[in-house]
Amino acid sequence: MKKYSNVESCPVRNVIDRIGDKWSMLVLLVLEEGDVMRFSEIHKTIETISQKMLTVTLKALEADGLINREVYPQIPPKVEYKLTERGKSLLPHLHSLVSWAAENMGGIKESRKLFAS
Repeated sequence: MKKYSNVESCPVRNVIDRIGDKWSMLVLLVLEEGDVMRFSEIHKTIETISQKMLTVTLKALEADGLINREVYPQIPPKVEYKLTERGKSLLPHLHSLVSWAAENMGGIKESRKLFAS
């Protein structure tokens, strides 16, 4: 099917490429819980993400209009992140995926073991 062949014009591939990376979904879910968070708070919540990767992920999510970055003119600079309405509209779909993953992880792990044998 041609509708899936071009990543730029295929909404499924385009969006999944963005949110399907290692960190984006997790950052969105963390921001949902924290409402408004500073970089250091997000970093402390997701202990295994490097500062560089968190910066890259936040910039990508901001570029897609899923999060908002607000800089306050003070010294030292204060920067806060929060979900946009578009980001909030994605959450029910992420929650469905999280639920599906939780329900099926045991079976998936078992399938992987059998496949590797």
